[in-house]
Amino acid sequence: MEKENISTFIEGNKERFIKLSKKIWGNPELGHQEFKASEWLSDELAESGFEVERGIAGLETAFSAVYTSNKPGPTLAYLSEYDALPIGHACGHNLIGVMSLAAGIALKDAADEFGGKIVVMGTPAEETTGGKAIIAEHGYFDDVDAAMMVHPSQSHLRSGTSNTLEALQFDFSGKNAHAASKPEEGINALDAAILTFNNINALRQHTTNDSKIHGIITRGGDVPNVTPDHTQAKFYVRTKSIDTLGALVEKVKNCAEAAALATGCKLNISNYESRFMDLITNQTLSQVYTDNLLLFDVKETEIREKKGGGGSTDMGNVSHKVPAIHPYIKIPNSPYSHHTAEFRDAAGSNEGMKALILGAKVLAYSGYDILKDSNLLSKMKDEFNKQNQAE
Repeated sequence: MEKENISTFIEGNKERFIKLSKKIWGNPELGHQEFKASEWLSDELAESGFEVERGIAGLETAFSAVYTSNKPGPTLAYLSEYDALPIGHACGHNLIGVMSLAAGIALKDAADEFGGKIVVMGTPAEETTGGKAIIAEHGYFDDVDAAMMVHPSQSHLRSGTSNTLEALQFDFSGKNAHAASKPEEGINALDAAILTFNNINALRQHTTNDSKIHGIITRGGDVPNVTPDHTQAKFYVRTKSIDTLGALVEKVKNCAEAAALATGCKLNISNYESRFMDLITNQTLSQVYTDNLLLFDVKETEIREKKGGGGSTDMGNVSHKVPAIHPYIKIPNSPYSHHTAEFRDAAGSNEGMKALILGAKVLAYSGYDILKDSNLLSKMKDEFNKQNQAE
């Protein structure tokens, strides 16, 4: 089988893939509510000869679809995202989900020829609780040799890094009282929440420039004339590396504990989402992806390095388990930022579908190279093992 056969297959089936992506775009579903998208994607994979396991890792809308050849070889995972934001698919997950599906299906013949397994992993709730983090914790990447996905964007970007993230929830319990006639009898839980923000604001001047702390009050009381007896605040704490996250998290917790002590409130601390690890790009695999992207009329000068940024992704958790990449692919003529109405519209446009088809081809080409060249896989694993030893 020649690599070009993959492109021919995807071109021959592109209307099928585009139709599926547009259907997901037109039916946006929030994290853990992606029942339609999960069903449509997993049904398509089952019809294409993949063995599908639904509801993996205790997540209703997650799935694992596996195509096994009759020859030994590496196991490659393509990660499929399909959750939306409240304003719709403003991060282009309708494209991501189908890119990975199309790449996996297109690589079946190569797996039959060279050996190995192809896994398309349905990973819900990237925007919130982080399905990949939960799936990784349940061991679904333990037998995977490499994991890939590509994210639509306003530019072609190499796979880079992402921040770690801890999702902290503070629940303050105080005591009701009449705020005007008997304020001395109350214990004000809202004061505790506000003091927490003030304490964290004081902490910020003593944190590194790449650290981020941002939060909201999700419950602040019911009426002005009753001292609030229960308030709740949620925060994201981010750092560049997992090595520095724990220390900053403890300082943020201390801010809340000090506020509780000052007001007389009781404090309960919990995590409302999974911890996101920092993304560690496997540079060997990243170069394979970039080399294949250049085969499709993309100039090297068009592919930029991804700068640090402040965002986080659950793909980071996967990258601590196996060699992994998370590059970005350009939607033509769409210079819009993620999480905007303009990017949402671009993700459902014909230009967005061009990115979908290109991304699927490059992902599948990259998988082809790994299946065919055992030395390439060894080099990827050596790099990954050295990184783990360094940690």
